Amino acid sequence: MPGELINELKKWTAELARRSGERDEIGLNRAVELISRNFSVRPHEVAIFALTPDDRFLQFLVPEKLREVGQIPTTSTHSLAARTVREKRAEVINHFSVIPHSSVFEAVRIAENQPSEAIQKIMSAPLIVDRKVVGAIQISRKANSAPDAGPDFTHQQLRELKTIADALAPCISLGIKTHA
Repeated sequence: MPGELINELKKWTAELARRSGERDEIGLNRAVELISRNFSVRPHEVAIFALTPDDRFLQFLVPEKLREVGQIPTTSTHSLAARTVREKRAEVINHFSVIPHSSVFEAVRIAENQPSEAIQKIMSAPLIVDRKVVGAIQISRKANSAPDAGPDFTHQQLRELKTIADALAPCISLGIKTHA
């Protein structure tokens, strides 16, 4: 599956470049669908962030519902996404619910029939183009408890996420430039 996913993302990148960098929401949703299937998570457990042009905030691209909620300062000490961007380092945390973090985004209901759930397990990777961070991607497992969230993320899955991040980063970079 990772090879198929990477090829699909590369096709999307080429198409995005051909369109002069217009962010393609359908393509982004297709990417989320492929990524969620690859990691056996629900689509709303995939988060993609873009760095604002002034490099001060991370804004949600997906889940769409979180775009309206707010942005994350890159200086935040309680945000894994901000730390991922600052340190340019991917990581996996399989006991996330017990680590101090801002849970404001977890409280947002993604769908009307879906109760909000806490993030129990998470992987995070920077989106980097030409050695510059342009955003971050996170894959989470949400549930009321860690056992209910499913299996732990593995280091092999983190390597897959880094490969996906490398394929996705140019798409996010193009979208940021046209929306600056």
